[in-house]
Amino acid sequence: MTMKKLGVPLGVLLILVWCLLPVVWIISLSFKSEESITAGNPGFLPGEGTNAGWANYDKVLTDPLYDYFPRAILNSIGISLIATLLSVIVATLAAYAIARLEFKGKKLVLSLALVIAMFPVVSLVGPLFDMWRTFGIYDTWIGLIIPYMSFTLPLAIWTLSAFFREIPWEMEQAAQVDGATSWQAFRKVIVPLAAPGVFTAAILTFFFAWNDFVFGISLTSTEAARPIPASLAFFVGADPFNRPASLLAAAAVISTIPIIIVVLLFQRKIVAGLTSGAVKG
Repeated sequence: MTMKKLGVPLGVLLILVWCLLPVVWIISLSFKSEESITAGNPGFLPGEGTNAGWANYDKVLTDPLYDYFPRAILNSIGISLIATLLSVIVATLAAYAIARLEFKGKKLVLSLALVIAMFPVVSLVGPLFDMWRTFGIYDTWIGLIIPYMSFTLPLAIWTLSAFFREIPWEMEQAAQVDGATSWQAFRKVIVPLAAPGVFTAAILTFFFAWNDFVFGISLTSTEAARPIPASLAFFVGADPFNRPASLLAAAAVISTIPIIIVVLLFQRKIVAGLTSGAVKG
């Protein structure tokens, strides 16, 4: 009995160590100096002069050598928010139609949406590169927003359609009996009831857009639209043969902060949205 009681906390502790060890490692690496990393020195002992402190963070944000990184932060924020907003709006309308309306090819639409969501991203880079250069949207925000929406919309539609199917049809009819139009009933009754699903779709879309590397590195050529994951590939420092590992770690930590804030602030809604949509009734 004692072993069973110890088994659960021990298992939780092992999972936490396994998950948090890379995070702790990269944070500790971001506070080390380049000399410490090159010499294989821990960099935490006092008096060694190997602990850089906050200098690495200050350098990646203010040093002219890395002036493209602050711009990349703005690009990621703008592109991710726009892609999330548009995806949620389109997915909400499409999912409502799929859940409420009966039409031929309904299952085919859902199947195609799932296939698109599972399609390999790398296989589209070449065609999109040629198309975007032809259309004049290469190395622009819109050139990244479109593929982000294309891959997040199917998953968002699947998630939201499950929520809309759980909402009783009578609630919408009752709103219309009280004098509301179809649009008013949808906007003021149905959407608020499906708020956990809408929020889940928004989170999934934002995470995909924020963490994308393949499209970001392939469909941009300057800092005009290059997002954070792609900009990290250009951290070469003064010596191109000796990459600044501590600066890369500091930039990676900075790029993770928005995700951590979102998860900490909305963790309950994220869990509620992911779980309630998976259970019928």
